Amino acid sequence: MSNALQNLYDTVISRKDEHQEGSYTCYLFEQGLDKILKKCGEECSEVIIAAKNGKKSDTVAEISDLLYHLTVLMAQEGISLDDVEAELEKRSEKTGNLKKFHQVNKNT
Repeated sequence: MSNALQNLYDTVISRKDEHQEGSYTCYLFEQGLDKILKKCGEECSEVIIAAKNGKKSDTVAEISDLLYHLTVLMAQEGISLDDVEAELEKRSEKTGNLKKFHQVNKNT
């Protein structure tokens, strides 16, 4: 993983372990899983809107916000960067795994 992602993860973990006054990350942990999930959803929508608007710098900023909130979610749920990296490695080994779309029988 990149140093930036590792540094972000380490900072988020440190905020989870030690409360720091005025920290937005600490606020998210205090509010709990529902708040963290809500923020992840909001940021995901903002990524979509920014991409649709076609301004790269806005899309990069929104992706960064989403990655931050996903990192908070990972810390909340005890998921490490190594866990995610291992899953990505497993997936990179697969070939020809185009998922078949579910066919809906409208007669049932």
